[in-house]
Amino acid sequence: MKIAVIGGGGVRSMFLAKSLAQNSGELGFDEIVFMDNDPGKLNIYGKMAQRLVKELKPELDFCLTSDPVEAVKDADYIITTIRVGGDDMRIRDERIALARGVLGQETTGAAGFSFAMRSVPALEGYCELAKKYASKEVKIFNFTNPAGVVSQTLRDMGYDFTFGICDAPSSLLHSFAKLYGVPQDAVTGNCYGLNHLSFFESIKLDGREIMPELLKDERIYTDTDMRFFRKDLVDHMGCILNEYLYYFYYREQAVENIRNARVTRGEVIREVNKNMMDELSHMDIENDFESCLKIFDKWYGRREDAYMSNETGIKRVKDGAGSHYHFDIYEKDAGGYAGVALQYIRAENTGKEGQMILCVPNKGAIPGLSDTDVVEITCTLKNGNCIPHKIGNPGELQMELIRRVKIYERLASEALRTKSISRAVDCLMVHPLVNSYSLAVRLVEEYLESNKNYTEGWG
Repeated sequence: MKIAVIGGGGVRSMFLAKSLAQNSGELGFDEIVFMDNDPGKLNIYGKMAQRLVKELKPELDFCLTSDPVEAVKDADYIITTIRVGGDDMRIRDERIALARGVLGQETTGAAGFSFAMRSVPALEGYCELAKKYASKEVKIFNFTNPAGVVSQTLRDMGYDFTFGICDAPSSLLHSFAKLYGVPQDAVTGNCYGLNHLSFFESIKLDGREIMPELLKDERIYTDTDMRFFRKDLVDHMGCILNEYLYYFYYREQAVENIRNARVTRGEVIREVNKNMMDELSHMDIENDFESCLKIFDKWYGRREDAYMSNETGIKRVKDGAGSHYHFDIYEKDAGGYAGVALQYIRAENTGKEGQMILCVPNKGAIPGLSDTDVVEITCTLKNGNCIPHKIGNPGELQMELIRRVKIYERLASEALRTKSISRAVDCLMVHPLVNSYSLAVRLVEEYLESNKNYTEGWG
């Protein structure tokens, strides 16, 4: 069985490689291809992934390529994790929004639409290649942001073999398992909403409901990414929140914090990536892999420590403490970044019933949304089918925000598919973090100009 990773030269390539290597025996992978159109990144991060697989599973056929046809040919599964335009375009997206007083976050903010203007055409190309060259039963798992808009648009284009995946909800559940000192799979949750805008209506430990006690546990505000919320908000909502909801519930604080920090998340990432690339470019990856891992640990640790810190004013670790991050290639896979996709593959190939959180068509699961609306929701995987869990009483406040952002995503999908400027204005106008026709017009104008090398045919 063959799996291909489009965007295999990314910083997170080693996480994917580790997961694939450690699970290859159970899942039946015998061929893995990492593809990237950036030869510099592929030559560093792709080679590190290759070296890791050689250490863990030398019998695996693992290759690197810049040829997308070679990558997808006869592939049974494809993971897409691309950044069209690189870090520089991400920063430009963020700064254009911030200059108008609008949140520039690349998934929940206005910048997400600009990113989608670049992401969707590229992903459409890979989907077409998959239809032509991959296995007839191919499944594509998309990590590329903004996952909600991208997943909706690809499904609306007819690519029913695509699934949006994100590790944020599962990572939150894993952090709760750590609080209780239990294996990760002992904690499960019923999640519903949209990508980066989801809620947990239930969380269970070995089948026992623990939501009420979790909401009273002060450790969730220090040891998990619930740290970004004040307890009064959580008590008011009465449920566990995806950390990205911070941008909706503390909108003005997020914008003010970023402006005060004088640096955006994209600028933090670019600096980390540049320094890591500069150091690794002088290393012998094949013969001095341990030293390369130390460099990776140093810079990736800084990236993780800074997660949402400028936006929230809250750091994952105390000042000066550092997380002492260490990527252990031999430690059992934690099921994070790649684990979401592998859960699906495991259920499909072993025939064992499984449960996971995916971005899939609603199909009546969340009341008040259309069947074709792509939602982020807990699903049961059974006999090759993906069955979203029905949500009985999702909550009025939760649904008001979900509906509003879903309207934005529907309009964004239409704008991206038809290259309609008027629909682009409409989608940003209704977005709760823009909520203005005049701002939407200006943002669309500036994003079209910024993306002029990627937006041929818009009118």
